[in-house]
Amino acid sequence: MALVTGAGQGVGAGIARMLAAQGAAVGVNDLVGERAERVAAEIAAAGGRARACAFDVTDGAKVAAGVAAFEKAQGPVDVLVNNAGVPPGMGLVQFRDMPPETWARYVDLNLYGVLHCTRAVLDGMCARRFGRIVTISSGAGQVGLPIGVSLYGAGKGGAISFMRHLAIEVARFGVTANTLALGLMANAGDAAGIEGLARTIPLGRLGLPEDVGAAVVFLASREAGWITGQTIGLNGGTLTS
Repeated sequence: MALVTGAGQGVGAGIARMLAAQGAAVGVNDLVGERAERVAAEIAAAGGRARACAFDVTDGAKVAAGVAAFEKAQGPVDVLVNNAGVPPGMGLVQFRDMPPETWARYVDLNLYGVLHCTRAVLDGMCARRFGRIVTISSGAGQVGLPIGVSLYGAGKGGAISFMRHLAIEVARFGVTANTLALGLMANAGDAAGIEGLARTIPLGRLGLPEDVGAAVVFLASREAGWITGQTIGLNGGTLTS
């Protein structure tokens, strides 16, 4: 059983579809229930198994209750994909122009959201001596950028560091924890800018949800059982360090 957060659209939906296509039963989480229901229905229509699972990953109590209800209905979560990461209304704003009251939403989603969801499934994974945790991060969490994503990058960077430590803590229980640091994605920005952005990438195109889904499928597999604590750049060849 796999649970993908923020899977009602974009990269998360692509991950959920790819996992389902490989035979996993997938919990489609999203903040907006209608989006989760739509993706779950699309997966079912394609012959896969999916269940909508709407809750806010920044609220620890709601996460615990949502995961418990999901596991009671569907079975234990063996694969967690921490994908939710873009807060509603996120824009590109320089740190000097960001009011302090806006800081928390970036850290709450990108760091605390990962902590809440991981905590909700981790004990069960350790008890069963198998688990796969994959966190979707960003190159913005690895290098400094001048485009106005400092708080987003701070949350993403915090999650990268957490996953490295978590991987070592739970390795003896057969649980792996890895991070995918994404580069420029096709759903990032308007259509007019895509051609120009693609020219900055060695492989000549932006990333697609299916690219991320394929990497998650591998990291979730038994064949990837000797990979843990890693931050893997998924960026078309763009250097991030």
